[in-house]
Parts: sequence; C-alpha cells; structure tokens
Amino acid sequence: MSIAVSGLRAVHERTGKVLAEELEGATSLVSLTAGLMFRRTLEPGRGLWLNPCNGIHMMFMRFPIDAVFLDSAERVRKVYRQLPQWWGVVWFVWGARSVLELPAGSTTDMDLQRGDQIVIS
Repeated sequence: MSIAVSGLRAVHERTGKVLAEELEGATSLVSLTAGLMFRRTLEPGRGLWLNPCNGIHMMFMRFPIDAVFLDSAERVRKVYRQLPQWWGVVWFVWGARSVLELPAGSTTDMDLQRGDQIVIS
C-alpha cells in the first residue's frame, strides 16, 4: 500500500485538542481502497487521512474506529464514533471531501460540531 503523506497532525482549531499527533495520508487508489484494512491496530494518537473520500467500509477491519468526515476546507461534516469492526459501510457523506480514521474513542471527549475547523499540518 502506498502512503503518500506522513508526519502530519490534526488539531481541532476551536479547542486546540489534538485528534492525531501522527497522521498518515492516503491519496493513491490502492491506499484509499485499503485504508486500515488488514492492520492489527491503530495506536492512540495516530490516524489515517483518506483524501479524497466521502464514504468508507469496515470490511476486513480488525478494530473499531472513529471517523471524522471533512469538507474541502477541512471543516467537520459528520462524525461517526465507535464504528465496529466488520460493521459495514458508510456509503456517502454529503459534502465530504476527506475522512480522518482515528482509534475508537479519539473523539469521545471532544465537542466536535458540524462546521468546526480541523487544522491538518
């Protein structure tokens, strides 16, 4: 799998809370399709940024995740918490351009609201 970008972090601008201290970016067709499939775990503080992407599946996923769908300006469109492994599909999030896949529970204590800015740098 080709991961094109790494060493990024994702921060919730309004609160300053870090969503992912170490964020990998998936941009190739292969890396976007595979996402986190077949990985054994996703460590706390890490994440995968699928870009472009407006829907995800959980097939072949060995662990639950939180998914934060973002628009083209990296503003929150929708948050899915605790998506269970093998759960199924989030077919389409209207207006989403990318998604952050994070360890389950990463967004629990964050007051993420639609329209909130996520700074990826």
